[in-house]
Amino acid sequence: MQQKIILVGGTSGIGREIATLYALQNHLVAVTGRRQQLLNKLQAQYPNNICTACFDVTGHENIQQLQSLIQHLNGLDLLIYNAGMGLPSLALNPDDEKNTTRTNVNGFVEIVAFAFHYFVQQGYGQIACTSSIAALRGNSWAPAYSASKAYMSIYAEGLNIKAHKLKKDIVVTDIRPGFIDTKAAAGNQRFWVASPGKAAQQIVKAIAQKKRVAYITRRWWLVAQILKWLPFWVYKRLA
Repeated sequence: MQQKIILVGGTSGIGREIATLYALQNHLVAVTGRRQQLLNKLQAQYPNNICTACFDVTGHENIQQLQSLIQHLNGLDLLIYNAGMGLPSLALNPDDEKNTTRTNVNGFVEIVAFAFHYFVQQGYGQIACTSSIAALRGNSWAPAYSASKAYMSIYAEGLNIKAHKLKKDIVVTDIRPGFIDTKAAAGNQRFWVASPGKAAQQIVKAIAQKKRVAYITRRWWLVAQILKWLPFWVYKRLA
C-alpha cells in the first residue's frame, strides 16, 4: 500500500537515506529542509515519488507549509520529524543553546502537535521523531542537545498515552540513534558508528513495525540500559 509521508529534515545524512528508501518502495514523500539545492537534487532523482519544500522549522511558516504539502500529497499517513541541531557547547554559548532548543523543541512540538491533531481527526496515522541515545542523561559536552532530545522522547511517550486514551489508531515512534557517521556527529570518542544508510534501513523497519521506541543500531539498547541505572557519582566522570 502506497503511503503519503512528510519527512521534515531530509536534505542529507539519515534523512536523505530515509527519503530514498521510501521513494524506492514507491511511496509518496514530501521532503523538507533548509537547502534548496539539495532538495532540488533529491526531487530530480525521484520525480515521481518525491516533492519538496524549503523552509526552516525555527521560522513562522511551519503549519502553512505542512498544510500545503498535505494538500499536494492528497493526505498524510506518516510524519517523520528528523530536523535537528546539536552543536558542541563546551563554553555554554548562549546562541548555540537557543538555536538547538528552537529546532529540537520549539519547531518539533509545533509540527508534531499539528500532525497529531490531523491524525486524531483522520482516526489513524503515525509520527516518528529522531531523538537520540543522548536523551537518557545530561551531557556536559552539549547540554541543550541532550535536554532537547529528552523532551522529544518524553513528548512522544505522552502522545502515545494520549492516543490510547482517545482510542485512536495513532502510533508515535521514538527513534534513538547512537553514533551515526555524519558531519553533525564528528568527534574522536565514538564507537559502534553506523553509516546513514544502515541507520535508515533500521529506522524504516522500526516505523513499519510501529515500534514505540527504537534504538539505532539495535545494539545501543545495551548502552541505554547501562545509562538508565548508572549512579550519578559514576556517570558524572564519564559525561
